[in-house]
Amino acid sequence: MDVGGNGGGLAVNNKQRTTGMLPNKSRGEFVRNQRKDSEGFSECPDLEFAYSDTDKWTAELSELYSYTEGPEFSLNRKCFEEEFRTHVSDKKWTELDAAQHRAHAMRLLDGLEVIARERRLKVARAILYMAQGTFAECTSEAEVQHWMRYNVFLLLDVGTFTALVELLNMEIDNSAACSSAVRKPAISLADSTDLRVLLNIMYLMVETIQQDDPADRPEWRSTRETFKAELGSPLYNNEPMSVMLFGMVTKFCSGHAPHFPMKKVLLLLWKSILFTLGGFEQLQGIKVRKRQELGLPPLPEDSIRVVRSMRAASPPASASDLIEQQQKRARREHKSLIKQDNLDAFNEKDPREDEDDNDDNDNSIEAEPFPLERDEVMPPPIPHPPSERVSFPKGLPWAPKVREKDIENFLESSRSKFIGYTLGNDTDTVVGLPRPIHESIKTLKQHKYVSIAEIQISKEDEYQKTPLSGGEEDVEMCATELLYQGILPSLPQYMIALLKILLAAAPTSKAKTDSINILADVLPEEMPTTVLQSMKLGVDVNRHKEIIVKAISAILLLLLKHFKLNHIYQFEYMAQHLVFANCIPLILKFFNQNIMSYITAKNSISVLDFPYCVVHELPELTAESLEAGDNNQFCWRNLFSCINLLRILNKLTKWKHSRTMMLVVFKSAPILKRALKVKQAMMQLYVLKLLKVQTKYLGRQWRKSNMKTMSAIYQKVRHRLNDDWAYGNDLDARPWDFQAEECALRANIERFNSRRYDQNQTNPDFLPVDNCLQSVLGQRVDLPEDFQMNYDLWLEREVFSKPISWEELLQ
Repeated sequence: MDVGGNGGGLAVNNKQRTTGMLPNKSRGEFVRNQRKDSEGFSECPDLEFAYSDTDKWTAELSELYSYTEGPEFSLNRKCFEEEFRTHVSDKKWTELDAAQHRAHAMRLLDGLEVIARERRLKVARAILYMAQGTFAECTSEAEVQHWMRYNVFLLLDVGTFTALVELLNMEIDNSAACSSAVRKPAISLADSTDLRVLLNIMYLMVETIQQDDPADRPEWRSTRETFKAELGSPLYNNEPMSVMLFGMVTKFCSGHAPHFPMKKVLLLLWKSILFTLGGFEQLQGIKVRKRQELGLPPLPEDSIRVVRSMRAASPPASASDLIEQQQKRARREHKSLIKQDNLDAFNEKDPREDEDDNDDNDNSIEAEPFPLERDEVMPPPIPHPPSERVSFPKGLPWAPKVREKDIENFLESSRSKFIGYTLGNDTDTVVGLPRPIHESIKTLKQHKYVSIAEIQISKEDEYQKTPLSGGEEDVEMCATELLYQGILPSLPQYMIALLKILLAAAPTSKAKTDSINILADVLPEEMPTTVLQSMKLGVDVNRHKEIIVKAISAILLLLLKHFKLNHIYQFEYMAQHLVFANCIPLILKFFNQNIMSYITAKNSISVLDFPYCVVHELPELTAESLEAGDNNQFCWRNLFSCINLLRILNKLTKWKHSRTMMLVVFKSAPILKRALKVKQAMMQLYVLKLLKVQTKYLGRQWRKSNMKTMSAIYQKVRHRLNDDWAYGNDLDARPWDFQAEECALRANIERFNSRRYDQNQTNPDFLPVDNCLQSVLGQRVDLPEDFQMNYDLWLEREVFSKPISWEELLQ
């Protein structure tokens, strides 16, 4: 269905006629200008991007290291070989048997216990070389990955990870290093050497163990499950390891530890949360299980599969589209070129044209026609090999949903209209209503969807109303629950710290004196002296920022999704503190850039990526090779970050009228529309969702000028029956007390947290009362010393001088 169509067939005929009537000279000009007109679209092909929990394993490994750390690979190898030759014969590591491997790993572990810092660092570097796959004895990347996996499971088996956590705690509390870093005017890589080595080993262990390989031995599988449980349990300092890493983030942001290598901390935090709580596939499984336990009907579809099967809207500009653009310009500027009488029937000027040409052209983004906004004609089919064709179901991709509240509102309005009375929350009585209304109610109830959150809210209301008779709540102590309990006391500070770092890493941020320095673990001790070194460092710094954005966006999204499934008020608590910390305008600021440039950025030097750089001879780098970058169509991490941030924005604003109005107030519509230029179905879906919730507040003229966007929303976003999103007739469109909405939500969250987690908070009204006169009078009461000294005065004033009517007292 084309919502904005005005006689599509006429439009095609019109274009055919006008094309045929162009003089040869005009056609030549058209061909010469074709490249210029289509410049915006030529950069925007369909992106073959597969959204997942993480990128390929090799990419995730390479992003741990900055290019400035390159020389340390050989230093780690040297430390290992010194230790190895001291205790073992001249054999290679790959030639030893399992018993010898284990014995040497135990020796290295003992070396971590020594007091001397220099000696401890050497041993840690030797362990890091093992975790990196003893690459000097390997000839290919696959061989490095094989030995990495073997060595990491060996290190875990002998107890290395626990020792590393203890050492990390020591380094976090190292006040001498912190005070030294605070006093330094410029912090470099050298200030965080010990921390970086420890975090590198821990990251490699977590990242390697969480990779599920079908060829793994049975003992490795059981080791993985044990490690997963330990990582999410309060075994390290009586708190999960993720809480310790969150503490590092807040300490860094407070300015007390500016030398912390924040990129590595965030990457380890992300992978720890991903491993212990589970990724998006596991989330879907938990959701299905919870719905079964609550007796709810199954999900109407698997959202992951639906999104993967979607295709991006509007292909790159075809010849007919380019002709159409040319003709629009020709009609406005050179009307004499075309015989007016042949076009009288078709050439009525569409009021959308002027607005489309100028719409959203702010912040120096190039003023090019927007793909979804063009009056589309039937373009010639784009040739695809048969294997690339995506089978897409006929009709709409999503099953429509209806909430109980929607049915109640529909019945209330119908009763008021036809009968003149209302029945409150009764959704069954249809007496006196016309037959079509009966059919409508039946259809609404067929598509009724009850979410897990609604059940959790109703149960919480019951606990609050009947604290004594409601019984004890059975709380499942899963990894998500343990993590929430760990971060609950300081959750607001954690959210502020993450958003501060996200702001500092955003490409749209200007360098300010008061902003935090996130480049401590990328800047070398000696700044570059040549153009080539400067270019390399520039690429490294940009890549460093991109990886930080990727990690933070993934952490926030994972936590929001897991907390929402575990308990809706845990999700609301985190979401509200993100909103209070200005997360919504921050994400919009992030997208207020040329988003295609960000997604196609080439801030990587593939020959310097681990493990490629340790098994191949490195070619000589030149300025030209650095400028050329890689041959990838897009940057995976940047597209992943953009989708995550859009999903976070959706989570924060869904069903929240006050936050939706924030999107309107911050003028998000033009920013989001520019993001639609990215031809990736999943990203477009979340942009369209955000546009859908605010269309009724953008005014009739905006909707009229953006009918192609409205049509795309209709085709791709789930329908809520009875939702007048496109027409502005919703009850929620009236003025609203935004503060009251947030305050009511906050009160519910505080009651939930107090009831479930505050053990000292007991309501005196619900404490048991002793009604026995003997036991009450027999209790010993300690009176203050000054009262005892003035006891006679108190008796005189309070007892003897006041008349007592004993008859009334006895009655």
